[in-house]
Amino acid sequence: MSFYSYKNQGNELSPARIGFDGCRKITEKVCIQVNKVYDACLQQETLNDVRIVVKDIKGHWSDFSPPFTFLGCRSTSVKGKLVGTRITRLPDRPNFARVQTKVEIPVEVMFEDANCKKGSGNSVIVVPKDVILYVPDESVIPFQLESTVNAICVSGKAVSGDMLRFDVDVCITIILKIVAKVELLIPAFGFCEIPPCEEFAENVCDEFFRLPLFPPQLEDAASSPSNPYPRLKSTEIEQED
Repeated sequence: MSFYSYKNQGNELSPARIGFDGCRKITEKVCIQVNKVYDACLQQETLNDVRIVVKDIKGHWSDFSPPFTFLGCRSTSVKGKLVGTRITRLPDRPNFARVQTKVEIPVEVMFEDANCKKGSGNSVIVVPKDVILYVPDESVIPFQLESTVNAICVSGKAVSGDMLRFDVDVCITIILKIVAKVELLIPAFGFCEIPPCEEFAENVCDEFFRLPLFPPQLEDAASSPSNPYPRLKSTEIEQED
């Protein structure tokens, strides 16, 4: 089973939401090594008529016949490549800087040729960025600029020529982050307890196995919150007789 399997419910050594009482079960302060995000910003936009060149085509290029029809494209990694990054401190805004960079988003492009044969290849969408971020002062452990990306094409058309090219309309999400690897002190509940994996199965017997072993007594059924007819006291029974 996983952390969140119903069979693992109630395990206090698994990840879950906690309330105020849960904080009382903190057992120690631990030092962990993590990538701390000092600042980040997100930009989502639609780019129209972006020219992409398809390379690394799967199969032999000679097996495809023009004209080509664009079928779609989407990013193949959540990590973008940053090219030509420049970080310029702002004199009028201490601790902030102008961050200029080009974000390269790798995408897989699907297409179809004149004979309805489908193919695919790789390309890159380049998005220039010019933003302001908090940038910490220099330290022994250096900070770095990272990007998280996602792209999906909504439409496109082939461009004639010697290379396989398309003009596409694409939805872009880019997150720029100032990151440094640090030792962070955090409260902890101890080590996680890793539950065994839950093998996939139809589990047709689960509902049956959850039934009680013996039939419930009248007293148990009468005291159940779901019973709309609570058991009458002996004095109430006598009055009804």
